[in-house]
Amino acid sequence: MLAGGLLSAKDVTLDELMNVQRRVQAAYEPARKAVVAIECGGGTASGVIVSPAGLVLTAAHVTNGPGKRVKVVLWDGRTVEAKSVGLDETTDAAMVQLPAPSRAWPYVTVNREVRSINLGDWCFAVGNPGGWDAARGSVLRVGKVVKITSNMLQSDCTLMGGDSGGALFDLSGQLIGIHSRIWRGLDQNLHVSMAPYLRSWDAMKRGDVVKVWARGSGGWMGLSTEVVDGGLHVQAVAPESPALKAGLKAGDLILSLNNKVFAAPVEFAEAIRNRMSGEIVTLKIRTGPQERTVEVKLGKRPEE
Repeated sequence: MLAGGLLSAKDVTLDELMNVQRRVQAAYEPARKAVVAIECGGGTASGVIVSPAGLVLTAAHVTNGPGKRVKVVLWDGRTVEAKSVGLDETTDAAMVQLPAPSRAWPYVTVNREVRSINLGDWCFAVGNPGGWDAARGSVLRVGKVVKITSNMLQSDCTLMGGDSGGALFDLSGQLIGIHSRIWRGLDQNLHVSMAPYLRSWDAMKRGDVVKVWARGSGGWMGLSTEVVDGGLHVQAVAPESPALKAGLKAGDLILSLNNKVFAAPVEFAEAIRNRMSGEIVTLKIRTGPQERTVEVKLGKRPEE
């Protein structure tokens, strides 16, 4: 089971490998049932169902636009006709909608909280390289995360043509990425992280084509922070910002956001940016010796 990634005997112990195998075995069954094959525009690709109503995440280069008829092959070989909805051209994220089911589609959940992923974390990829194969089923590969950017993950899971749009999971079975670009060497592949999907979720479900993300998008709190022992120290609060309206001040210490602790300002900023304007988040704040809980309604990120 562990032959899919680039694993070196000197990097891991047998106990670690056995633990990885046990966790992947436990998580694989629901994962494989949610991963589908997609046929669109004469090509084959993959996707993953993320709701009982049949919403599918895939890559934008798979659908190439909203409103297209898409053939979807389920894990058990059943074929249904679906429709592509919106996509994000800036990050290669896209959605497909299956028809209304007589019963819930098999699916994996998407956590609204952007999961903390670290370099070297184990992961496993599921997809349908070469298209659906009834004798083979979906294909599992196990590897590690080798690079992280704001919108992408890179793993050493071996991917092939037809895997595009498939799913990358952590060892808990949480969806952490969608296969995007496959490197010719087959061992260093790019996956769209969940961040672009979460921030453009409603727009893509409406069938919108997201062309620009960098300006005026995402949630905004309006403060700057630096790392200190015990949390993130607020350096400055912007005028008329949601942070100021919630009573935050320079000198406050942010202990957590929605009970999640952040080790770096960039992680905190990304967690805010990946939420929509109008969403309410809960901060745990320390001012001097006193701790308190503050709710902040995020605003719209100002134009830069």
